[in-house]
Amino acid sequence: MTSETGRWRGKHDPAALAARIRKVLAGRRGITEKPMFGGVCFLRRRHMLCGAGKQGFMFRVGRAQHAKAAARRGASPVVMRGRELEGFVWVDPGACDARSLKSWIVLSENYVSALPRKKVLT
Repeated sequence: MTSETGRWRGKHDPAALAARIRKVLAGRRGITEKPMFGGVCFLRRRHMLCGAGKQGFMFRVGRAQHAKAAARRGASPVVMRGRELEGFVWVDPGACDARSLKSWIVLSENYVSALPRKKVLT
């Protein structure tokens, strides 16, 4: 889903998708937001968790869960500059109702929660 120049392209409204993610993440501790990929990424303890962009929802699932996640309804691997980013998937918002969105976020949280804490640079 990139153009020849490497810029992300797509048809979805990142702000609307981010609002859907915010609703699911409401009340969770350690969640921050950062503009990335022409949309918004949500981080947990400074690790990328998920995001919303013109291409749809992006979820970080880890390498071990990549093939299984990419086979789910509406999912496709993230490809950047011709290279597949193993451990990350795009999900078509049209194939992602509220229940499905929650399950994708839980899958991402399970992976990211197991990552070591990032050091704070001062």
